[in-house]
Amino acid sequence: MTKHPVIIAGLILSLFAVSGVGMVALVHDQTKEIIATNEREALLKLLTALVPAESIDNDIVNAVTVARDADRLGKEEVDVYLGLKEGKPVAAVFTPVVPDGYSGPIKLLVAVRIDGSLGGIRVVAHKETPGLGDKVEEQKSDWIYGFTDKSLTNPGLAGWKVKRDGGEFDQFTGATVTPRSIVKAVKNTLLYYRDHGNSLFQSATGGPT
Repeated sequence: MTKHPVIIAGLILSLFAVSGVGMVALVHDQTKEIIATNEREALLKLLTALVPAESIDNDIVNAVTVARDADRLGKEEVDVYLGLKEGKPVAAVFTPVVPDGYSGPIKLLVAVRIDGSLGGIRVVAHKETPGLGDKVEEQKSDWIYGFTDKSLTNPGLAGWKVKRDGGEFDQFTGATVTPRSIVKAVKNTLLYYRDHGNSLFQSATGGPT
């Protein structure tokens, strides 16, 4: 007779455990969907800041391919978002990594128009020094906007350096490593696009561009 209360208590605890796991799973599924939606909206906002919504008519967030070139893009594989208008290429937005930032890797978005000019770039993640290297953020300075409309011919390959190294791009007072690394990474992204841009769009357009 003394075993029954123990068994009943064990059953109750088991029921609580099962229901608790079920609740956790339900909350996880619901929050996962909300998080995914929020992440998509945040990404779309960044992409349309570089590739204006009126310039394309496709869902750029889902028109994604992969570029492979660790030397030029900073990692083995990076996502590339493709903007199209009436099925024709408009721009490719790369997600390269700057491996040699002052305080660690820096993640970028680099929009390259079909003609090889830059629609703009944004820093999406970094660990650079506050008050110095963090001026790469658009909230901290307008330095990042200086890349818009640049290309491999404007200012020319030799100009793709900071001014301290004889190039065309400003550095920050007390912080040269960060801008130097970003300028190099953007130049390398443009070089990748020059050599492989057409092939990136082939999967999205169904043939050569």
